[in-house]
Amino acid sequence: MSKKSDLETEFAYQIKVIGLAEPKREYKFHPTRKWRLDFAWDEKKIGVEIQGGTYKGGRHTRALGYRNDREKINNAILLGWRILEFTSDMVKSGEALDITETLLKEQKWTN
Repeated sequence: MSKKSDLETEFAYQIKVIGLAEPKREYKFHPTRKWRLDFAWDEKKIGVEIQGGTYKGGRHTRALGYRNDREKINNAILLGWRILEFTSDMVKSGEALDITETLLKEQKWTN
């Protein structure tokens, strides 16, 4: 399991504060690949990926990292997952939480 980022910790805290159903962290969604989703509500096949370093030239914005992320997300979608992806500013502003809450409520799945 990879080290959880400060952004992931912040997002998990936001989820808890508003009382959303607790997601699984670092969830291995693929039957044969080692890919993981940062957050997963596996019963509903809803996943969240937090993309840190997008404004600093981090792994997610360099060519190979970006390509590998697309491969992972595309495969998750092929397996029936609904994936939300957020940048650091989206987490910090609460936008990521609002969008996630909207999708989960659309699915009628909260605590």
